[in-house]
Amino acid sequence: MRLPPIYYYCFHRPLSYSHGLALQERVHQLQLLARKTSGDHRDFLFLLEHRPVYTFGRRQGSDAEGAAEMLRLRATGADVVLTLRGGQTTYHGPGQIVGYPLLDLGRTSPPMGIRNYICRMQKLLETHLEEEHGIQHIPSEHTGVFLDAHTKVASIGVQVRHRLTTHGFALNVTPEPLPWFNKVVACGLPDVRAGCIANAVKSDVTDTISVTKELPSLVQRFGRLYERDMVPLDITANGEVEAAVRTVELASLEAGQWHRTPVF
Repeated sequence: MRLPPIYYYCFHRPLSYSHGLALQERVHQLQLLARKTSGDHRDFLFLLEHRPVYTFGRRQGSDAEGAAEMLRLRATGADVVLTLRGGQTTYHGPGQIVGYPLLDLGRTSPPMGIRNYICRMQKLLETHLEEEHGIQHIPSEHTGVFLDAHTKVASIGVQVRHRLTTHGFALNVTPEPLPWFNKVVACGLPDVRAGCIANAVKSDVTDTISVTKELPSLVQRFGRLYERDMVPLDITANGEVEAAVRTVELASLEAGQWHRTPVF
């Protein structure tokens, strides 16, 4: 039996991290409820940029040292958010594609395992870099995509509850995120720095690299790697997910501008 399509949506302006998290939680609850009551629930892929934000793992902000570090990073002009995820500090912001797949791993028989799900996500990012830009990655013992032993261009961090996925991946496209990454030891890897697509391609095409141009082929490859049809989400339609997306889009517009570079 052919699986139902994944509905995708690309946000037009950077979202605050809190709005992106709230949207995921809202959709997760709607999926869970629909699966229990009717079995007629949809899968989604949200592609977006965040406003500048440093996120901390759940164990990091509970002591004086962690609190001081959060205060220091707020002075850069970025938001600082203590999350429920594991892991270390990382950064999200404009110039970086964040992908939030909200999928039901139980649709297949047998259900798709978490390892398989993450491996496909890793392959998605590696394949996109190679096919779209001719960029080769190197194998690493760490999760994510590395251009060399000391340069990381993409990260993966997922959560699965009741076989429903949240969170996802981040791919650095332009150099804009790099000065922000330089303020922290990202993901707890002191010998690793952030890289981006624009810095890895030939110099004569660097200026043509943008988040917007990456999205269509990334969506197409996502469908191919997860063996699903990809259908654009019409947010003008009736529906609770569509309404939630409209609300977040409006909030991103009302939030105004953001710091393009760190204040210090």
